[in-house]
Amino acid sequence: MLYKELKEHIINGGIDQMIAKIICDSNVEEEKKRYLKLLDDAYELYGDGDYHFISSPGRSEIGGNHTDHQHGHVVAAGLNIDNLVVVKAGEGNKVNYHDRGFAVAQVDLDDLSIREEEKNSSQALIRGVAARLSELGYTIGGFDALCESRVLVGSGISSSACFEVMLVEIFNALYNDDKIDPVLRAKVGQYAENVYFGKPSGLLDQMAISVGGFVAIDFKDPKEPLIENYDFSFADHGYELVLVNTKGDHSDLSHEYAAVPYEIKEVAKCLNVEVLADSSREELLKNLTEIRKQVKNDRAILRAIHFYNEDERAIAQKQAVKENDVASLLKLMKESGRSSFEYLQNVYPASRPDSQSLALGLALADMYLQDEGAYRVHGGGFEGTIQCVVPKEKLEGFRELMHSVFGDDCLLEVRVRPFGTALLI
Repeated sequence: MLYKELKEHIINGGIDQMIAKIICDSNVEEEKKRYLKLLDDAYELYGDGDYHFISSPGRSEIGGNHTDHQHGHVVAAGLNIDNLVVVKAGEGNKVNYHDRGFAVAQVDLDDLSIREEEKNSSQALIRGVAARLSELGYTIGGFDALCESRVLVGSGISSSACFEVMLVEIFNALYNDDKIDPVLRAKVGQYAENVYFGKPSGLLDQMAISVGGFVAIDFKDPKEPLIENYDFSFADHGYELVLVNTKGDHSDLSHEYAAVPYEIKEVAKCLNVEVLADSSREELLKNLTEIRKQVKNDRAILRAIHFYNEDERAIAQKQAVKENDVASLLKLMKESGRSSFEYLQNVYPASRPDSQSLALGLALADMYLQDEGAYRVHGGGFEGTIQCVVPKEKLEGFRELMHSVFGDDCLLEVRVRPFGTALLI
């Protein structure tokens, strides 16, 4: 729709139902102000045109910490915190992307080559997404976009994957008649992150964001992952899902993150497989003496043990969600957290033992919640956020405790939204 027509459509309630689902029935009228302001600003920036709105959620990993890259199982959820972008097709192959939080240089899609100087940048992701879609035979073209990011960098809800999947949906909406399905959206986003951005991530983040809802994923065949969606909400059981940013040192930890899949794959090689999902814990234990001699790294073996235990937990978590068994789910989430701390060892960077804000956050959650709720490291780990499931009656005290240690802006209280990245209009 052109600017004026789209503005009237929003004012008259044309997308009220979609907005309500995205924000989980919070104040729709207040949220509409955000949409209208973004549209007004895009019009001022780019002029008139056929504008569209796309919403891409953050994600919360419920279980399956670092199992995806070994073709295991995960449980995750799309959240009611999103990147909202208003976009229209642009001139030629030029991409003009503006975000309220940061500036992005114009990207010319006539050149889709990997640029070393763009590694770890938004430009790399734009170019990488376009390159992969072009390789797969999809149409690409320029666009003018203005985004308001609530999935902030360092927030622990996967800002890069949110951005990547949103980019795929822009090309999908503008140039491909909605032919790109959610699974392919996720894979294209992962490709851009791995190859162009330079981060060796698995597919969990992109898949949870692309599919949305409360989702269980089996990556046994990563080309055709098995996806199951469930209608489950912690809020329906008297709990709130809370992410706590522990404000650690966010200087580059890519080497720590990359070491996890690398070390696990070294163990897999000793078992004569590409990934641990193609072997078993029994084979690992049977060959443990020889594996220790070969890898000369006990941490790698502990990380492999974590995979096998965590993979089983993720399957059990899926069953608990399916049966609305919140007590079992919370117990499994806490066990996942302990395994990540003790075996996977991604709660603090080995290179900086004095930087343990995540561990401190977990200790505080343990002392305050005791046998109620759950708490665990969230996502890739090393720095960033912890995930907590807090009884509603204890939320105020929990909030005060975390604020007193990590600052008044450390908490994200989130809900699970029922769908993933989507073209709204």
